[in-house]
Amino acid sequence: MSLRNRVALVTGASRGIGREIALTLGRAGAAVAVAYHTNKLGAQKTVEELHRLGVGAMSVSTDVTEPARVKEMIEGVARQFSRLDILVNNVGDFEWKAVADSTVEEWHRILASNLLSVLYTSKFALSVMRRHRWGRVVNLGAVGAERAFGQAKISAYSAAKAGLVAFSRSLALEEAGHGITVNVVNPAIIDDQELSLEEAERLRDARYPTGRPAISRDVAEAVRFFASEEASFITGQVLNVSGGWML
Repeated sequence: MSLRNRVALVTGASRGIGREIALTLGRAGAAVAVAYHTNKLGAQKTVEELHRLGVGAMSVSTDVTEPARVKEMIEGVARQFSRLDILVNNVGDFEWKAVADSTVEEWHRILASNLLSVLYTSKFALSVMRRHRWGRVVNLGAVGAERAFGQAKISAYSAAKAGLVAFSRSLALEEAGHGITVNVVNPAIIDDQELSLEEAERLRDARYPTGRPAISRDVAEAVRFFASEEASFITGQVLNVSGGWML
């Protein structure tokens, strides 16, 4: 599943899951734009690692809740690499608070970072992808989002992720004729985003039938598949990377 000669943009790629996704796409041969909001040092470290892999890389500061800044980011990546093939939407704030205790402003922030941000990045990336009639949009949801699963104290987050699934499926139908696929990866809870597979296999986690805790690499490999040429006939789909949790 080589991504050589492809260009990817990963939001929130200065640390954790986003960083692992960026590195995994880089290992597959893609040039990667590392988008970040405030963690400039982390983004620079990700870029340095990508350069050591022998692939093109750049960091770009943005606020994915601001349409003008998102447009500027997409245009900058397209100028730098002359194309944009893969968009990974990894950013999304989380709030653990009951509806009665939350403010309207908090709800707007959760919806903006988890749902509206995906609209902004996708809308501006599509015009670049359409030029080459090839594109991959991979959005990160949450386990159970495709069933509009509810849980106390995360109502805004749950609503945003369920909306993200509906948006992704609609966009998949609209863009299929342009050679662009749109899919969703639903990660499990990852307590330690820097944990390696070897370390995870030495641990036990009763939440998952597979027995071990989830790691960032699990999510990154799923994203890599959806970004590949081999996944060209797969669109509008939701993949739970959850070790059997919540089946």
